[in-house]
Amino acid sequence: TLEEASRWATQLEAMDWKTVHLYPTSEASPYEPFDPESEMTWGQMQVLADLVTNNLAIEPTPNPSQEGDREQNPPPTHPKKGAGNNKQQTTNNQQPTTNNKQPIAIVATQIALQPHLPTVAAFKPYCLTLNQGMNWDSKNLDKQLVRLGYERVPLVEIEGQWSRRGDIVDIFPVAEELPVRLEWFGDQLEQLREFDPATQRSLDNIEQLLLTPTNFSPMITAALTEAKAEKLESYLSPEEQEQLNTGQYLEGSRRFLGIAFEHPASLLDYLPQQTLIAIDEPEQCRAHSDRWVEHAQEQLTTLATPFPSLHRSFDQSLAFVEKEADHLPLLYLSELVEETPENNSSHTLNLASQPVPTTPHQFGKLAQMIREQRNRGFSVWLVSAQPSRSVSLLQEHDCPAQFVPNPRDFPAIDKLQIQKTPVAVKYSGLAELEGFILPTFRIVLLTDREFFGQHTLATPSYIRKRRQAASKQIDPNKLRPGDYVVHRSHGVGKFIKLESLSMDGDGRQEGFSVTRDYLVVKYADGLLRVAADQLGALSRFRHTGTRPPELNKMSGKAWDKTKNRVRKGVKKLAVDLLKLYAQRSQLSGYAFPQDSPWQEELEDSFPYQPTPDQLKAVQDVKRDLESDRPMDRLVCGDVGFGKTEVAIRAIFKAVTGGKQVAFLAPTTILTQQHYHTLKERFAPYPVNVGLLNRFRTTSERQDIQKRLTTGELDVVVGTHQLLGKGVKFRDLGLLVVDEEQRFGVNQKEKIKSLKTQLDVLTLSATPIPRTLYMSLSGVREMSLITTPPPSRRPIKTHLSPYNPEAVRTAIRSELDRGGQVFYVVPRVEGIEEVASQLREMMLGTRIAIAHGQMQEGELEATMLTFSNGEADILVCTTIIESGLDIPRVNTILIEDSQKFGLSQLYQLRGRVGRAGIQAHAWLFYPKLKTLSEPARKRLRAIQEFTQLGSGYQLATRDMEIRGVGNLLGVEQSGQMEAIGFDLYMEMLQESIREIQGQEIPQVEDTQIDLKLTAFIPTDYIPDPDQKMSAYRAVATANSKEELVQIAADWSDRYGPVPTAAQYILQVMELKQVAKSLGFSRIKLEGKQHIALETPMEEPAWNLLKENLPEHLRSRFVYSKGKVTVRGLAVLKAEQQLNNLIDWLGKMQGALPEPALV
Repeated sequence: TLEEASRWATQLEAMDWKTVHLYPTSEASPYEPFDPESEMTWGQMQVLADLVTNNLAIEPTPNPSQEGDREQNPPPTHPKKGAGNNKQQTTNNQQPTTNNKQPIAIVATQIALQPHLPTVAAFKPYCLTLNQGMNWDSKNLDKQLVRLGYERVPLVEIEGQWSRRGDIVDIFPVAEELPVRLEWFGDQLEQLREFDPATQRSLDNIEQLLLTPTNFSPMITAALTEAKAEKLESYLSPEEQEQLNTGQYLEGSRRFLGIAFEHPASLLDYLPQQTLIAIDEPEQCRAHSDRWVEHAQEQLTTLATPFPSLHRSFDQSLAFVEKEADHLPLLYLSELVEETPENNSSHTLNLASQPVPTTPHQFGKLAQMIREQRNRGFSVWLVSAQPSRSVSLLQEHDCPAQFVPNPRDFPAIDKLQIQKTPVAVKYSGLAELEGFILPTFRIVLLTDREFFGQHTLATPSYIRKRRQAASKQIDPNKLRPGDYVVHRSHGVGKFIKLESLSMDGDGRQEGFSVTRDYLVVKYADGLLRVAADQLGALSRFRHTGTRPPELNKMSGKAWDKTKNRVRKGVKKLAVDLLKLYAQRSQLSGYAFPQDSPWQEELEDSFPYQPTPDQLKAVQDVKRDLESDRPMDRLVCGDVGFGKTEVAIRAIFKAVTGGKQVAFLAPTTILTQQHYHTLKERFAPYPVNVGLLNRFRTTSERQDIQKRLTTGELDVVVGTHQLLGKGVKFRDLGLLVVDEEQRFGVNQKEKIKSLKTQLDVLTLSATPIPRTLYMSLSGVREMSLITTPPPSRRPIKTHLSPYNPEAVRTAIRSELDRGGQVFYVVPRVEGIEEVASQLREMMLGTRIAIAHGQMQEGELEATMLTFSNGEADILVCTTIIESGLDIPRVNTILIEDSQKFGLSQLYQLRGRVGRAGIQAHAWLFYPKLKTLSEPARKRLRAIQEFTQLGSGYQLATRDMEIRGVGNLLGVEQSGQMEAIGFDLYMEMLQESIREIQGQEIPQVEDTQIDLKLTAFIPTDYIPDPDQKMSAYRAVATANSKEELVQIAADWSDRYGPVPTAAQYILQVMELKQVAKSLGFSRIKLEGKQHIALETPMEEPAWNLLKENLPEHLRSRFVYSKGKVTVRGLAVLKAEQQLNNLIDWLGKMQGALPEPALV
C-alpha cells in the first residue's frame, strides 16, 4: 500500500539517499470513467520527468514481451533491507559518481508494474525545457502551455496554472515544488525565478525549468486522434468521438491507453538499464496484486464494449524483469524464508536479524543487554530523537555510552568503535525505526522504541514533496459587485462596480485632465463614488445574520445615531478591558525557571518544522511562565495547525519547574486524544501522566485522585470532572483549557476563579480575527496560529446529483488508500436506512452511526470507536466533533447538501484534509429536485472556493464573528451586528488608544483632494480582482516600508510601475503621515493655497510646528478647524505632493509615544 511505501521512502531518506521519489499509484481500476486524482498524477510526473531528463533514457527498442520501451544507463548500488515492511516494491537507481548524478531511489507499490503509462517515445515530446538566455517567441509558450494542459488564470496559486502579464509569465509546473516566474525581453528569456504562491513574491533565480504535461490526457488524446476512425468507433461513445474531434481531452483517458498504444508502458519501461529492482515481501505483493487484478478484471467484464486489457498478474510483470535479468538485477526481501527452489537462486539473499530482547522503560535490563553484546565484540548504535537523554539513562546504569553531535565526525566515531563504546546519534526524520541485532555483521541498533516504547510522531502517508503549501491568505474584505459595504460616514450600502473617471485639471493648463478610479456604492437615496485611494473608508459588511441588511440614506441621521450608540458601548468595553489588565498586572504568581537541557531536547524531538506562528506562540507562553504574574493566554488556531505542540512545551516546562499540570478538555474523546499524545511525547522522561474521564472505573479515579494529592502524578488530562470538589492537587502550577467556550456556565466560573491563582493557557479552534488580536494586544494575552502546515492541501470539492455509483466509487477510492469516510445526512430521521443502503452497497465495510439524539456515553463510545480506526464509515449528522483530529478521514460525502447553510458546509468540509493527503468533499443533491436559487448559489460558492487559504479564510469568516462573541460577550455581539464586524473592530482600537491617552486627535481617515492622475491603469493590472486587491493593499498599508514593499511586489509581478500608479503610492504615503498628525482632509483652497483640515487644538499644533525648519513655519497658518499652507498650490501637483510628504514627515518627530497602562 502507499502507506507502507511511505515508510520505505522515509527509511531510505534516513539512510542518507539524496533523492528519494515516492511514485504514487491509484488503487482504482484503469477502466473507471474518471481520471485518478491530480495529486497522484503530479507525483508520477515528478518521477518520470526526473528519469527522462536526467539523461537516463535513450530511444526505445521494440520488445516482444509487450513491455514497451527500454532505456540504458550505468549500474546501481544495492539498498539495505528495512525492518518489518511489506507489500511494496522498491526500485533503487544509483548513478556512478563519474556521471555526476545523484543516487536516485524510487519507491512504488506493485501497481506501478501495470501498463498504465504512455510509451517513453510518446512522453518525451511533451517535456519542455526552458533555459535562461534562450531565444524563443514567448507567444509560442502560450500555445505549448495549453497543449500541456495548463489552465490560464489571473493569479497562479496551485499546480497546473499559468498567467501572463505582458512580458511576465507565471507557471506552477506540476513536477516542481514551487511556481516559476519567467521574464522575457523581446524573444529572449531573460530571467527565471521561483516565487512564493502565498505572497506572490519572487524567491531564488534558477537557470532551467522543466515543464511536463499536467496529466497524461494530451499524449493519449494525440495518439487517439492519429488512430484510424474504424478502430475508435467501437470504443468511443458519440459524445466522446465529438470531444476528440473538437480537440477536447477525454475524462478517464487512462482506459483508452490500449487503443492509443500497441504496448502501453509501465514504470519499468522508464527505468535505465542496470537498475536494481528490490521487491519487499514478494508473496504479500503477489497476494495484493491478485486482489487488485481480480477487481480490475471484474470491472472490465461489466463494460458494454471491453477495452484492450490494461492489467496483468504480478508473475507476468516479474517474468519480464527476470528475462531482462542482465539489465535489471533483482533482489527479493523477505522476513520469513521458505525453502523452495526459487530461494536457492542467485536472486535470494538471506539477511538474518534478531529483534532486541528488551521491554521499554526497563533501563537496567537494557544496559545489561548492551554490556553483554559489547563483551561478545558487537558494536552498539543508538539512533534517537533524544540522544542525550538515552545516553544519561545508560550511564546511570553503569553503561558508558557517548553522544556524537555530528554524525559525520568519523574520527570520533572510529575511536569509540575501537573502544566498543555505544555511539548515540541524533535522528530527526519521520521514519518508523525499530532496533535489531545483526549477528553476521556483529551490530546492535537501538531506537526510541526499545528505550521508551516511543513510535514515530509522524503519520506515514503519501505527501508529494513541495517546499511550501500553496496557501493564499485571501482578504476577507475582497469586494465583488453586489456585496454589502460599510462607509464610515454614510453607513451600509451596496458595491456596484469599479470605474475610471477623467475630470478637468487645476485650471492652469488647457485640455489638462486627471484620471482616478472610483468605487460606485448604492445607497437608499442615490449613488456614492469613493476614490480608490479612499478605500480604507470602506469595509465589507460582515455579520452573522442571514437576512440582507437595510441600505442607509446618505442624507439621513439614522447611521450617526447607530454609530454613536455603538461607540458608547465600545468605550465601556475598552474601559473594562483596561481595568482588568491593570488588576491582573498587580497580581503575583510563580516565576518558572529558564529552559532546562531536557526542554531543549524535547522540543528538538518534534519531527516537523514548526511554523513561524507556532514558534512565536511558544515564545509568548514561555515569557509569561517565566514572569512573576499569573499567565492568562489564549492560543487560537484551526485543528491541525499545531496548538497542541505549544501546550506540550508549556506543560513540560511547568513539570520540570516542579509544578503539577491539569489539562481540561470538553469531551471524553478529546481527553483520550490529548492523553495519548502527551504519553507518547513524554515517554523518554520521568513525567507521569494520568487520565480522568467517564471511561475510568471508580477505583481508577480514586487512585488518580490519591496520586494527585501526593504529587506522584505530574499531569492529569480530564473532562470537567477535574474541577470537582474531590480533586485536590499537591502543587498545581498550570491549567491548560481546550475549547473553554464549550464548557457550561458553572465550569467557566470555576475556571475564571482559578485564573487569579495560577497560570492558565487556553486553546481555541474557533478562529479569532487578527484585527481583534491587534486591538487587544497589550490588554489580553493572545497568540494566533494562522499558518497552515506545509503539507496541508486544498480540498477537492465535487458537486453532483445523487448517484449510487458515484457514492460507491468515492467511498471505495478512500478505503482503498487505507482511509475512513464521513457520510453526513441533514437530519436524524432515516439515518438507519441510509446506513443499511451503504451496507448493501459496500459489502464488508464497517459502518458506525452518530447523531445528537444518542445518549452522551453511547455517542462518545461510537466516536472513540471510529477515531481508533475500528469502523470505516461514520454515518452522522452535523454532530461531527469540531475539535476532533482524525487524520485518516479524508473523504466526506454530504447527502441533500442543498439543505445545509453555507457556513455549515464550510465547517463540514473542513473536517477532512488534515494529514497532507488530497481530501475530497462530495456534495450531493436530489437528481429530480429543482434547486432554489439560494441553494444553488451556496453550492456553487463552496465549490468555487477550493483553494487552500481562500477556503480556510472564507470558512472562518463567520466563525471569526462567533469567536468575537465568545470573547466579548452577548451585548457586544449585538453592537457589532448593527454596524458590521470590521468597523466595530476599528472603533474598539480607537477607543483603547483614546483611553490610553494621546495628545494628537484621532481621525477616521484622511481624504486627499489634489489634482493628480493617480490610479492603476487597466493595461498594467488587467484583472479586476487583482486590481481591487492592489488598491486594498495600498489602502491598508501602515508604513512607508510597506508601500515600498508593495511597489517592489508590483514591479516583480507586473513589470515597471507606471507614473500614475506611483502617484497612488505617494498619495497613500501622504495620507499615512497626515492621519498620524490628525489631519482629516487635504484640499486646494483657491488658486494659491492648500488647506489641511483638522479637529486639532492650537497647543497641539504648536507642538507639531516646532519640528518644522525655521524658514517654513511662516507658511503654515493655524485657524480653528484647519491649517493653511500658503503659496503651495501654485506649484505643479507632483511638487505639492512631494513637499507635503517631506514637510509633514518632519512634524512626525514631535508625536508623543503612546502611553501604556
